[in-house]
Amino acid sequence: MAEPLYRMIAEDLRRKIESGELPKEPGGPLPTEAELQKEFGASRNTIRDAIKWLVSLDLVETRPGQGTFVVEKPSPFVTTLTGDPTSAGGEETVYLAEVAAHGRLPTSSQPRVEIQQATRVVARALRLEEDAQVVSRHQQRFIDDTPWALQTTFYPMSLVQRGATRLILPTDMTEGAIEYLARECDIKQVSYRDTIAVRPPDENEARFEIHRLGFDREGHRIRLTVTVYPADRNRFRVEVGKVPSRTEAVGTS
Repeated sequence: MAEPLYRMIAEDLRRKIESGELPKEPGGPLPTEAELQKEFGASRNTIRDAIKWLVSLDLVETRPGQGTFVVEKPSPFVTTLTGDPTSAGGEETVYLAEVAAHGRLPTSSQPRVEIQQATRVVARALRLEEDAQVVSRHQQRFIDDTPWALQTTFYPMSLVQRGATRLILPTDMTEGAIEYLARECDIKQVSYRDTIAVRPPDENEARFEIHRLGFDREGHRIRLTVTVYPADRNRFRVEVGKVPSRTEAVGTS
């Protein structure tokens, strides 16, 4: 059975989009319906069906009164999931350094702080009762002004009671939470465990979730960080042992 004409047109446009032949500029428009009708010798309805098929593949989007535009895909950013668990900035320092090393601009939103009852997931991770209170600190990360990740860290309320009162303030801790807890409460994170999962896709895209659980010297669980990474703009690198940096590896034969 012959393939419908609209699918043949859609496939031709898909190949041109994926090869970079279309559009003329990143995120630019496709040719107009009239131009496509002339190019393919097809009816207006056939062209519209082809466009609908491309929309379903998330390759193009229609903008009322403007036309049809190719969806500009972000270039995936590679995040290294290993690092020194005792470092002052922790994973935030690794993130900022890696983004800057690629000549890109990392920024974060102001923290949103809440005191809430622990969910089952948070309570289980931090070994708390389900109705125990926790402090959550939520931030959105951006690379070149594009949303790249959502991060929420949960702390037992007992840390605030021990003197770590800045945890409940909606301001950045420029020295990093790890160093702050070490200085204010003599609680030192010496290790962490990352658990990586994939959520079912929502109406936009699949997401990766990384749960990072921090431990102090006595093995107590001191914080849980949940970071959500949209799957279309992130990749991950896991390093085991002493791995040379990219700059060190460049000169290696």
